[in-house]
Amino acid sequence: MQTHYLANCTFDLLNANMAVSKEEAFFSCPKSSPFVIKTVEMHTGGEPLRIITDGYPKTKGKTILEKRVYVRDNLDVFRQRLMWEPRGHDDMFGALLVEPDESDADIGVLFMHNEGYGTMCGHACIGLGRYAVDRGIVPANSPQTELVIQCPTGLVKVWVDYQDGKSGRVRFHSVPAFVFALDQEVDVANYGRVKVDIAYGGVFYAILPDSSLGLDLRTASIQDVKNAAAAVAEAVKKAVPLRHPEHPDLAFLYGTIITDGRDEYEPTPAINTCVSGVSVDRSPCGSGVTARVAIQYRRGQIDPSKERQFVSAATGSIFTGRPVRETKLGEFDAVIVEVAGHAHYIGTAVFTVEPEDPLKNGFLVK
Repeated sequence: MQTHYLANCTFDLLNANMAVSKEEAFFSCPKSSPFVIKTVEMHTGGEPLRIITDGYPKTKGKTILEKRVYVRDNLDVFRQRLMWEPRGHDDMFGALLVEPDESDADIGVLFMHNEGYGTMCGHACIGLGRYAVDRGIVPANSPQTELVIQCPTGLVKVWVDYQDGKSGRVRFHSVPAFVFALDQEVDVANYGRVKVDIAYGGVFYAILPDSSLGLDLRTASIQDVKNAAAAVAEAVKKAVPLRHPEHPDLAFLYGTIITDGRDEYEPTPAINTCVSGVSVDRSPCGSGVTARVAIQYRRGQIDPSKERQFVSAATGSIFTGRPVRETKLGEFDAVIVEVAGHAHYIGTAVFTVEPEDPLKNGFLVK
């Protein structure tokens, strides 16, 4: 891996060379560091997205799932350095661009977070859509630019609004989403027997209203929401064997979505709070909205001609979602869901490691 020295410490963002000062270069590129990784920092509805742009070791594998396994098994220290403290935190989320193996894809991506490697992420697709257009990875077209992102779960078509040389709102069409179970009863420690819906929106979620857990998302503390979501996830994992019709590696419960229970159509936004492990999504969660829309469509609660708004209780940010068309995924009746939102740039970073640093590989305080 190349060592970067003071003389060549410049960072190219969105095709604009921005020379750094001598002082900035000294601190960002110490000669002693064999590890220099550059990133673009974004957020989508408040949920962070760290796009790795330079310095990551080459991934191996013919398919994107093989690349995911290779990164997990051979390069995990880099995820820990970028996602964990002191460079990241419990709720950090990252995207590593890789060569796609599908000819229709413009870019391929591997997702990473504090616990490991995700298979689908809607908020990241929204951010990556803007990034790909602004970086010139795909030619910008007005009034919107179309691109295809290959995720570990499949191809995601993305449209980026583009006017007067500036990118804006992004919408994407999900991988096939389906309902795995409705009104599944599980015994949840400290909360009793509750009913959950289980749906796949690129990953599997257990979904239930806050009232089932004695909560009100408008007033509940984050810790209470985390505790309840973790208890639900543990109960579902014990009681419900999941099955994905194409890839056994995708048959795992990613998280719990606690809602305000307002699933019949209303013009006001419905609350969507996604918890995965210890991480609470700051946005309404793109794959979570996808899964919830699949449930609403199965129950006849959503009109395909109308966008439904979903809001984050944490930040007030809004995604829209609507079913686009029916399809099949194996034996499951599925639906393609359109999700839309806004992503914003917040900066760039050059991360380094000093070999003598005892905490150089990252840590988490729980």
